[in-house]
Amino acid sequence: MNINRTDALDMVRDAISRAVPGADVSALEPDDPFRDVLEMDSLDFLGFVEILSEMSGVRIEDEDAPRLATLADSAGFLVARST
Repeated sequence: MNINRTDALDMVRDAISRAVPGADVSALEPDDPFRDVLEMDSLDFLGFVEILSEMSGVRIEDEDAPRLATLADSAGFLVARST
């Protein structure tokens, strides 16, 4: 499945919302380090990665985690991996 950037950003925002209920993802800028901004702990982030992988169909390995630091980075990762 090919994922475009707009769909990827929507998936990332949705995955964050599911992993951290009540998180104000609308306030996030594309280059904000969302783990810091939303004070996500490691379990929140792991949940985000699992949800994002399920939603997108893209396999996300442990070593990919640093590439998922911002909305823009995460969306770019999904777009690159889905083609």
